[in-house]
Amino acid sequence: MVLLTAGLAIPTVSASFYLSGFNRYDAGATTGLDQTALKAVARGLVGYFNSNEEYINLTVVKDGQPFQVFNEREKVHLKDVKGLFRLDRFALLGTGLYVIAYAAVSLFRRQRRPLAWSVVAGSSLTLGLMIALGIAMLFDFDQLLLQFHLLSFANDFWQLDPAHDYLIMLVTRGFMYDGAFICFGAAALGAVATGAAAGAYLFVTRRRGPAQ
Repeated sequence: MVLLTAGLAIPTVSASFYLSGFNRYDAGATTGLDQTALKAVARGLVGYFNSNEEYINLTVVKDGQPFQVFNEREKVHLKDVKGLFRLDRFALLGTGLYVIAYAAVSLFRRQRRPLAWSVVAGSSLTLGLMIALGIAMLFDFDQLLLQFHLLSFANDFWQLDPAHDYLIMLVTRGFMYDGAFICFGAAALGAVATGAAAGAYLFVTRRRGPAQ
C-alpha cells in the first residue's frame, strides 16, 4: 500500500508529468496553447492539487489574450479528482506510519530477519499486483478506465467533450494510459528495490545466528 499510494501521488508533485504528456500527444495543436501556456497549465494543476482552493481558477495567455482554461463542468470534475488525490495522500501517510512503526518495533526486538522476510513478501505481492494491472491495461484499458470512473465518481462530470472541453484535450486517453503505467511502474520499481535489498540482507546473514 505504501508503494502503490506513493506511485499514485506522482501527478500531485510533478509538473513535468503533465508537460511531457501534453507534448507527447501534441496538446498544443489540439488546444491552440503554446509551450508557455502548457507549462503554466502543468504548474497550475500541481499547485491546485496541493492547495486549499475548492475549485481551480487557471488563466493563461492564448493568442495574446487572457484565457480561462477550464469551464465550470471541468472545475467540478477536477475538484472530485483532487478529493481522490487527498484520499491517496492520507492512505500514504497512514500506511507509511504503520510501516515505520512496524520496522522500529522489529528492530528494537532484534527481529531483523523476520522483518526482511516481511519486506520480501510485501514487495513480491506488490510486484505481482502491478504486473497483473499492467497486463489488464494491455488487454482492455478502456474498460478499466470506465470502471474506475464509475466507481470513483458519484456524478457524470467526468464525461467531457473532446471537441470543447480543454481538460480532455489536454489529458487524453493516451495521456492517462501512459500516466497509469508511470504510477504503477514506479510502485513496481519500488517493490523491486526494497525486495532486492531485503533479499540481499537475508542472503548475507543466512549463516548467522537467529538473532540476526
